[in-house]
Amino acid sequence: FSTLIKCNIADGPCEIEFLPSVDNLVEPADYNNFTQFLLKYILTEGHLIGNGIFEPLFAGHQSLQEREETYYAKNQSLHCGFVEGPEGYPSSGFDLDEHDRAYMATCRVVVSSCIFGGSDYLRRPTKSRIGSYSKKNVCFIMFLDELTLTTLSSEGHIPDENGSIGLWRIVVVKNLPYKDMRRAGKVPKLLAHRLFPSALYSIWLDSKLRLHADPMLIIEYFLWRKKAEYAISVHYDRTCVWEEVLQNKRLNKYNHTAIDEQFYFYQSDGLVKFNASGHDPVLPSCK
Repeated sequence: FSTLIKCNIADGPCEIEFLPSVDNLVEPADYNNFTQFLLKYILTEGHLIGNGIFEPLFAGHQSLQEREETYYAKNQSLHCGFVEGPEGYPSSGFDLDEHDRAYMATCRVVVSSCIFGGSDYLRRPTKSRIGSYSKKNVCFIMFLDELTLTTLSSEGHIPDENGSIGLWRIVVVKNLPYKDMRRAGKVPKLLAHRLFPSALYSIWLDSKLRLHADPMLIIEYFLWRKKAEYAISVHYDRTCVWEEVLQNKRLNKYNHTAIDEQFYFYQSDGLVKFNASGHDPVLPSCK
């Protein structure tokens, strides 16, 4: 159950009818329309590549069959990042300070973002738009690598004695698991449930965006009011995987061979262009 957020930025900002305040905001009871099952995660494995050598891999060494099984809503243990090797082998990456990890484990509602490789400016949430309840109860986490922290510090953005810059609590990540910063940025974006194991709600904010609304009002509008499990915005320009592949190549976002390999893998897994006149119930990858 999801909500697609539709907005054409060419026509200006979206007008969203948030509640006027978070006062008297009450979380609804269970929707009773979600499948309940227990997930456990594989934390260590000993996949050797020859001569007793272990190759650390952040996502683990799962087979295609194991990957296929994870799509079924059932009790299971699965690879989902943060998979370490046997004792004595190097970390698979995305290393966090234990104090940060302990704090993140207490978060119930999270707003998170990241900047890696010094690739962007630090945009602070607009304090005047965020109520006292959220300032006290919501975790605002900005993941940075050491290079970005050094760059921001040189620009005058220096964490205070609590490790925060404005509302953002700065969490420094060491040993990023991927050399490509875009790929490394997908870790906190897609694995919030691993980084914040106690969180009931999380909001991901791309680093190019600034938070201008109270996160509790966002949750009420897009989830509680619509009885949805998650909300995701429609791309402002493209709705087709085929178009996205071409655009990624035009902008040289990734190695073109790697893009082709991933695209061919999607197609071998059953992805086809959407055909509105057809009768097959396929994923609408292009419409």
